[in-house]
Amino acid sequence: MELIYEGKTKDVYRLDDGTIQLKFKDDVTGEDGVFDPGANTVGLTVEGAGKSGLRMTTYFFEKLQQKNIPTHYIESNLEDVTMTVKDAQMFGNGLEVICRFRAVGSFYRRYGAYCEEGQALDGFVEVTIKDDERGDPPISKDALAALNIVTKEEYVQLKQLTKQISEIVKIELAQKNLQLYDIKLEFGRDKATNEMILIDEISGGNMRVYDENGDYIEPLKLEKRLFNDSL
Repeated sequence: MELIYEGKTKDVYRLDDGTIQLKFKDDVTGEDGVFDPGANTVGLTVEGAGKSGLRMTTYFFEKLQQKNIPTHYIESNLEDVTMTVKDAQMFGNGLEVICRFRAVGSFYRRYGAYCEEGQALDGFVEVTIKDDERGDPPISKDALAALNIVTKEEYVQLKQLTKQISEIVKIELAQKNLQLYDIKLEFGRDKATNEMILIDEISGGNMRVYDENGDYIEPLKLEKRLFNDSL
């Protein structure tokens, strides 16, 4: 097993058969000890965060598998806190695709002069470049094409998949009286087939979710609410 990359929240290994293993950590992104799914740095370590993230990710990836949505998921091992996935090529050095149902986080910080916090956005999709040094800047369809990162045709597919996946997650959470405000997804190309696929994870660490009273639900509490665990 070869260590490929040590990430903020996961370490990445190549297995002998060519597949990839993701080892989930208890580190979460944030600043000054406060969790923030959009942050570029590890803000704190929360015991059990890795297993919680993997449990949710496995649940949602298996839901997507049932709906024939292309992902990198193969299988998970909750005891080892690992997930085996297909080998995929990132777009450029990595893109983050955010689907926003409500104006919160960086969207509200940028555009607060034109909207109220929590204002409905109807699944607005935006793409940012993964670049810690430059603060993960947003990028347009035309710029992605001009820089040969994603073609205009691929962008249409990227947007469609993002809205489809985000709506599935939103519906699942709504069944627990939870509201999805935004979610961050990542995509790549399957190295074996060149097909566009969802990669990385779908967990409390890459979404903002609120309860029926408008109170924010922390990632570990979100997992317990989703699976009806006692809090």
